[in-house]
Amino acid sequence: MDSSRQHDTPLVARHRARPWLLAVSFALIAAVTVVDVLSPPEVHLGPFLVAAPALTASFAGARTTALVGAVAVAAQVGVAVARTSLTDLNHTYQIIALVLISAMVTFFAHLREQHESKVSRLRSIAQAAQGAVLRPLPRRAGPLTIASVYLAAEEEANMGGDLYAAARTASGTRLLIGDARGKGLDAISEASLVMGAFRVSAGRAARLPELVASLEAGVGSAQDSGGTDEPDAAASTAREEAFVTALVLDVPDDEPVVHVANCGHPPPLVLRDGHVVVLDSAAPSPPLGLTALLSPEILVETFPFRVGDVLLLYTDGVIEARDRSRAFYPLQERVAAWAGEEPQTLLRQLSGDLRGYVGGHLGDDAALVAIERRAPGTGGPEADRGQIMAGP
Repeated sequence: MDSSRQHDTPLVARHRARPWLLAVSFALIAAVTVVDVLSPPEVHLGPFLVAAPALTASFAGARTTALVGAVAVAAQVGVAVARTSLTDLNHTYQIIALVLISAMVTFFAHLREQHESKVSRLRSIAQAAQGAVLRPLPRRAGPLTIASVYLAAEEEANMGGDLYAAARTASGTRLLIGDARGKGLDAISEASLVMGAFRVSAGRAARLPELVASLEAGVGSAQDSGGTDEPDAAASTAREEAFVTALVLDVPDDEPVVHVANCGHPPPLVLRDGHVVVLDSAAPSPPLGLTALLSPEILVETFPFRVGDVLLLYTDGVIEARDRSRAFYPLQERVAAWAGEEPQTLLRQLSGDLRGYVGGHLGDDAALVAIERRAPGTGGPEADRGQIMAGP
């Protein structure tokens, strides 16, 4: 599941994918018609026919609803002919009422269809905007094998600001994973600023603190451009409160270590010899957007990262996912079961387990990146690409 993305199917498509519900509507018409014809003269079941177009309007479009309404009216006419005649006052009123109600529910089905189409377009726009910012990670970078996965939340047209990136330098690979505050296009905008700063500075900054400072400047530029116009006061306040949690890592090609600058992000995990090691920071820095204000010194810590080790990066959408009992997803316990797997298999197993844990409905977007250090000379043909790539 390398560099993959999982999303909902559009709402309109979901409705069209339920033909058995349409069969229920027609079966209802048939049942009411037969029972009404066979009932005693003083019993009239025709009003129950209105349930068929009303039911159809809840899952189908206007044309299908109108079709079911027309069939229901035709059935009511047949009942009138079979029991008395079309000129019978009772049946005449039933037919008129059924025509009016069918027309009403058809109109409401049309309105609902328009709304769902609009939501689907908005979601497509959000996905396109996010896809323009986030590009696939390389599968190989020097001695590293990389896999990534992006799990979208089950919320209509509501995309998150999760991000990750990788860049080759002269001596190693630099990696970034982050999560912009909030959701939607504002979060994507914040993520795009961080990604832009990373693309420009990842290969230029000599040290990680310099790279973090460049990312901080990218978030700060959005706050400074908020303006002072009174109508935009709320938007400006939101920009001023914007921040991005991030991990910035530097993995040298010729040293079995990883250098980590943690800016308010969940700590990475290392899977080693069947065990899970948490790379906790002694003094994590504040999130990007707050770093310059609260902590001018960026702490960079060094941890062992040997051949065969797998480094797991993730966003808070993973560890804050809840099951039906509202218990958080136990990432460290679950990931230990796949400690010996290669990155792609690890993320495939982990993402499937996460979906199952929450019942298939994530409350927030989640991103995962797994990096394995291989022995020198086993990087493959993609190992020497010198371009910056971002994902998912």
